[in-house]
Amino acid sequence: MQTDHEIKSGGMRTRGVLRQSTLYCPLVTVVTAVFNGEPYLEGCLESVLRQDYPNIEHIVLDGGSSDRTLDILRRYDNRIALWRSEPDKGVYDAWNKALAEASGEWICFLGVDDELLPGAVSAYLALAAKHPEAEYLSSRVRWVHDSGYERTNGRPWAWPEFSRWMCVAHVGSMHRRTLYERLGDYDTSYRSAADYEFLLRARGKLNAAYMPITTVVMRAGGVSDDTSALAEATRAKIRAGGRNKTLAYLEFCIAKATFMIRPLRLFVGRITTFRFGRGIGGSR
Repeated sequence: MQTDHEIKSGGMRTRGVLRQSTLYCPLVTVVTAVFNGEPYLEGCLESVLRQDYPNIEHIVLDGGSSDRTLDILRRYDNRIALWRSEPDKGVYDAWNKALAEASGEWICFLGVDDELLPGAVSAYLALAAKHPEAEYLSSRVRWVHDSGYERTNGRPWAWPEFSRWMCVAHVGSMHRRTLYERLGDYDTSYRSAADYEFLLRARGKLNAAYMPITTVVMRAGGVSDDTSALAEATRAKIRAGGRNKTLAYLEFCIAKATFMIRPLRLFVGRITTFRFGRGIGGSR
C-alpha cells in the first residue's frame, strides 16, 4: 500500500468523477502548472473553487516540487479534477500535458501565484454566449508588486497591434478547444513567450472578444519578468507573426529601454501608493 509521500497523482477524476459540457453550461478547464509553489498554491486553488460558475475542472501539474506543494494537493484531492507530480521541461511542457487531459470546451491558464477574482468564469462564459464565433476571450488583469504598487494590464486583441506587442492579458484568458485543433500545442523551445507565439500563428485570422473588466490578480515575477522574455517575443514576432526583422529589432530596443527604467517607475509607484493608497500605471 502506498503512503501519502509515495502518491504522486490524484483528484476526483482518478475516482471516476468526470465533468462534461452540457448544452447550456460548457465545461471550463483551468490549468495550473506549479513548481515549489507552496506559498501561493492554496490561494490559487481557492480562487477557482470560489467561482460561481458551476461547471469547472481544475487540472494542476507539478514539476516535481521539493517543498510542501504535494501536501497541499493531497489536502485538496477531493476538490481538484486532476493533479499529478512528475518532472517536466518547463511550464509550456506542463501546459501541453494538461491540454491532453483537458475535457473543457474552454481552457484557461492560471499561474500558481495568480488568483481568479469572484465571478470571473461566469463573466467569460457570458461573453462567449454573446460572441458565439469567438475562439479567444480576454479581459484585464491587476498586476501587483510586492511593494504594493499595482497597475492594470490588458487591451482588446487586434491585428496588427498584436503583431507588435502582446497587448492582451493572457493569464486567465479563455481559449476555445477548437483553437488548439487549428493551431497545435505550445512550442516548448520558448521559455517565456510560447503563449504569445501560439496566438501569433493565427495572424489576423483570430476570432476574439474582449471585456473591459478585471478578472485576475497577477503577482509580479516569474519567467516572463526579465529581458530574455523580450528577446523571445521578438523571435516569435518574426517567425510566427511574420513581423519585419528590422521593425521587430527596433521594437525590442524600445521595449528593453522601457524595461531598464522600470525600477524608477516602481519607485514612483511606491511613492504614489504610500501617499494616495494606490499605484499608477498604464494598460501595458
